Amino acid sequence: MDWLDTPATLREADRKAFARDGHVTLRGLLPAAELAAVGREITRLTLALNTEQRALAERDSYGRAFLQVMNLWAQSPLVGRFVMGQRLARVAAELLGVRGVRLYHDQSLYKEPGGGHTPAHADQFYWPLASDRTVTAWIPLQDVPMSMGPLGFYSGSQRVAAGRDLGISDASEADIPARMLALGHPYVCAPFALGDVSFHLGWTFHRAEPNTSDRARSVMTVIYMADDTQLLETLNPIQQNDRDQWCPGVAPGAVVDSPKNPVIWSAA
Repeated sequence: MDWLDTPATLREADRKAFARDGHVTLRGLLPAAELAAVGREITRLTLALNTEQRALAERDSYGRAFLQVMNLWAQSPLVGRFVMGQRLARVAAELLGVRGVRLYHDQSLYKEPGGGHTPAHADQFYWPLASDRTVTAWIPLQDVPMSMGPLGFYSGSQRVAAGRDLGISDASEADIPARMLALGHPYVCAPFALGDVSFHLGWTFHRAEPNTSDRARSVMTVIYMADDTQLLETLNPIQQNDRDQWCPGVAPGAVVDSPKNPVIWSAA
């Protein structure tokens, strides 16, 4: 499993693209065969632990977007080793320009055949974190052609404040794409090959296409935050729920250093 910790060479062009656009996709960042083996365990656990039993037609837009299971790192030694891998964490820290990164949480996103689009949103709407030095690694566990619903980003949208109060919903899908078009933030969406990994900031608006294929799209995500990130002083109910799940026992204003939030990589 040494490939999980081997440092990657991050090109200056990729650093600049991330700073400018709020997202970057690094092609071939992980070895395909080794990732596929981990992916089979992630997919198995996702299907075993998922609690959604309704047919696609009976769900709302959010429910049709994907099945999701969080904190798989605590469910399997293999997945735990993957999530704690320093290769991805070091890339995350270097893109953010921080000394080191902690885990916020992981999340498996399984878009079933016929699954709908993922409505436009910004992840940090949900997070009780006082810093915007947050980034999500989006890791497909198989090739993702356009027909399977790849992730797409609104380039430069991390600087747009309007729309940040919208959770993932039909309302966000109606508002955010039109707003981004009007503000001149292009929508960038392309296929992924197994081994490609995208990184996007917490405030970068993004969405995913529907899965019109007859195959499931299995994706693992790991959310990183700067290692000195503090909990927000004032929390709304959505953020309180996330705090209770992902940052248990952390007081407002304190560094988010609960047992669920270990430092994965640090230059110190």
